[in-house]
Order: sequence, then C-alpha cells, then structure tokens
Amino acid sequence: MSHTVPMKQVLLDGQHDSRELRNALGRFPTGVTVITASAPGGKLEGLTANSFSALSLDPPLVLWSLSRKSQSLSGVVAAGHFAINVLRTGQSDLSHRFATPHENKFEGVKFETGLGGSPVLGDVLASFECKTESTIEGGDHLLFVGRVLRISYGEGDPLIFNSGRYCTAVSLRTGSAESDLNGIWVGLG
Repeated sequence: MSHTVPMKQVLLDGQHDSRELRNALGRFPTGVTVITASAPGGKLEGLTANSFSALSLDPPLVLWSLSRKSQSLSGVVAAGHFAINVLRTGQSDLSHRFATPHENKFEGVKFETGLGGSPVLGDVLASFECKTESTIEGGDHLLFVGRVLRISYGEGDPLIFNSGRYCTAVSLRTGSAESDLNGIWVGLG
C-alpha cells in the first residue's frame, strides 16, 4: 500500500527565501568530494564540493561547480588542472576541513602531487586527475568541465551528504540496479 506524502510548493519568483531552494536540493543525496588544485606560484587550493558529476565517457569528461564568491576561484581557474577526491565513510573530518576557512587546509593532510601539480589526497575512495577543458558561466557559480587524465579507485563505502547531514549508503535487500546502471552509462557515451 502506498500513500501520498504532502509536498511543500514554493514559487521561485524572486521574492522567495533562497533557503527553500536549498531545502529542495538537499533532498537529492550526493557523494562528497574535495577538489584540489595548485595555483600558479604553488599555492594549494582545496574545497569541499558535492556538485561533482559524470559528463561523458568518450571523451572522459566530468563537471563540478564553484561559487563565484569562493576565495579559491581565481586560483582554481588559473591552475588549469584539478583533482577530484571522492571521500569515503569516515572522512567527514576532511570534508569539514576543506569546507571551512583555514590558513593552510593541507597542514597534516596526507597527499601526493598529481598531474598538473594538483594534490591527490591519501586514502580516498577514488580520485580523478583532470585538465580543465572549459568553464561555463552558471549564475552565481562557475561550472568546470574537466578532461579526466588519470583515475584511481578502491573498495569501500562513500561519504554521502543529504539534507544537511553526512550519512552512508545502505544496500537494499531486494532488486538489482545493475541493468539500470548499465543503461545510464550507455547514455553517457
């Protein structure tokens, strides 16, 4: 038996509270990443982002977005390369570190220097080392399209962000999404 859950409806007419849009967007769970880059002059940039997405398999492209208000924006744009570090369960401390202002976000953090000088964080679930293919104006954000040059990945569970909280994935006992997943990836090619 199914039942209808009441939904809140808000007209985005410019007079709305922007928190309402954030609340609705928060209903879509995402993985948590730390984007890293090495700006000209060697300054390391790092920020937490959940706007990461696959774009294309051939050529291998990914995308993510960064607020125009971010202090890291000019450094990431100038770097020309970036790494996307997918966090695993238990790494909410890294997410918090790179989401909040610190004089040196990399102090005490294990990383290796990747392609284009981008830091690749240690013990993450996956990393995507990318060259900036293009940037696209997107309202109050700048979208980065990256050509993936090298990947690394391992086994484990991802750190998930949903409705303002960190959480983990729990597999359902019934059903398999393998055929659905294969269909999605075929559409990306």
